[in-house]
Amino acid sequence: MEWWLIYLLLGAGIGFLAGLLGIGGGLVIVPVLAYIFTAQNFPSDRILHLALGTTMATIIFTSLASLRMHHAHGAVNWWIVRYLAPGIILGTLAGSTFAGRLSTEVLGMIFVIFIYYAATQMWLNITPTSRHALPGKFGMVVAGSLIGALSSLVAIGGGLLTVPFLSMCNVKLQYAIGTSAAVGFPIAVAGTIGYIINGLLQMQPLPDYSLGYVYLPALGWIAGASMLTAPLGARATHRMQTATLRKIFVVLLYFLGTKMLFNLF
Repeated sequence: MEWWLIYLLLGAGIGFLAGLLGIGGGLVIVPVLAYIFTAQNFPSDRILHLALGTTMATIIFTSLASLRMHHAHGAVNWWIVRYLAPGIILGTLAGSTFAGRLSTEVLGMIFVIFIYYAATQMWLNITPTSRHALPGKFGMVVAGSLIGALSSLVAIGGGLLTVPFLSMCNVKLQYAIGTSAAVGFPIAVAGTIGYIINGLLQMQPLPDYSLGYVYLPALGWIAGASMLTAPLGARATHRMQTATLRKIFVVLLYFLGTKMLFNLF
């Protein structure tokens, strides 16, 4: 039962940060779940796979809540979603399948590199310049495939990739963010399906209450708590110094990435 309490607290913290700073929690949930699963004596060579699969499943719920909010404000370009979605689904399924065949060390290195990239992007507040128009239908499928594949490898909703891509294609930031929230839902669904299937195909036993690489107790408590605290974080945005908190969050990402790097070696 004490582990369930830890999952509950993790979900509450991630939900509050998501509402406060407008960021997804995947980059934090994955390393924290890896530490928790290690303490629970889960199979060492499957811990990161379970952390990624479980995190991807939590994004289904958080992305759906974000999607509804942005759609209500008319900030979702459904034409873009329509043409990105096929590539997103194909890329995400391929990425999660590929992840299931990688060793923990290789998968961990990919995650660490990405977490450093994300932290640096947030720290320097790097924003791409508008240079191109949106590509044609084939180009949108290719772009969606790349976004989906990388998102499934590091268990994110795709915002760190979709927003810069759309901004470079002259999509206004408001619509880039709203459309990215909509794109995050098929990424999460396809990624979760991929991690479940690949986990079920593994010959070695996984922990009780696992559905493939999705550990259901962690999913339930994290998703439930995060959906409750996200509105609280959104309300607190107007009362707190979010710029300072964002820097603290970046430092946390660097710390988690470095700790995971040391653990790998």
